[in-house]
Amino acid sequence: MPSAPRNFTAENFLLNLDGVKCGFLKSVDGGGIAADVVQEQAGNTYFARKHIARVKYEELSLQIDLSLDKPVYDWIAASWNGSYARKDVEIFAADYALQIKSQREFFNALISETTIPAMDASSKDSCTMTLKLAPEYSRSKKASGKLTGNMSKGAQKRWLPSNFKLQIDGLNCSGVTKVDPFSVKQTIVAAAVGEMRDYQKLPGRIEFPNLSITLAESHAQSWIDWHEDFVVKGNCGDSQEKSGSLTFLAPNQKELAHINFFNLGIFRLAPEKHQAQANQLSRIVAELYCERMEFVFPGS
Repeated sequence: MPSAPRNFTAENFLLNLDGVKCGFLKSVDGGGIAADVVQEQAGNTYFARKHIARVKYEELSLQIDLSLDKPVYDWIAASWNGSYARKDVEIFAADYALQIKSQREFFNALISETTIPAMDASSKDSCTMTLKLAPEYSRSKKASGKLTGNMSKGAQKRWLPSNFKLQIDGLNCSGVTKVDPFSVKQTIVAAAVGEMRDYQKLPGRIEFPNLSITLAESHAQSWIDWHEDFVVKGNCGDSQEKSGSLTFLAPNQKELAHINFFNLGIFRLAPEKHQAQANQLSRIVAELYCERMEFVFPGS
């Protein structure tokens, strides 16, 4: 009697962009295909009739670090500056021996959201960013063979949340201990076209988030002065806004990538929550708006 096919655990996910291998992902989620269920009450019948409506292709969520190939980060940078580009994305899932078990294809995908993880001087874990993609349609294919690629890149470019450098014009950033996670969102509009069963995806406005920054109170005088002038005294014109950058560093302190901030304005400054009789450093939390951000990957 032949044995039943064995289930497998996918442990490796290879990303292809427009047919180019770009490296291995940390995780993959979503990307399902669904349809709305429509219910109709016909005449005096006791039971309602049901049928499905237009097919929907759900967003795909990828966890990535900074060890993938340059086209991935060029795509992110282009989406942030309004030069959006549609990409065909392939995800190969393989077992521990790199034998391919499944292949999914996502066509004409746009980046809908990029989430930058928290930078925290006290953290010792590796970190990843989350990339959400909105495809126009997707397909699954039978796959076989073995994955090939550079499996050592992640170790060579380990991304730690404790290795970062924040710079803002005119402010002392040496006491910054944490930058909260933030997400850059691209509005995606689905437009039904003629007789096509799939929606065409169109990019809308880019939304840049506020920043929440924690720093030691002992290093915060320049921040307090800016808050006093900008918020309390109302000197908050364009000329009082600032520029800055957040740089991600490798363990050897070489730059992995950085984000430029434009037209920063402070709108809140408050002490961090403290517990009574707790032996902890006094910190304050600054919240800043940002009109525009720019993602920069070395070599781009």
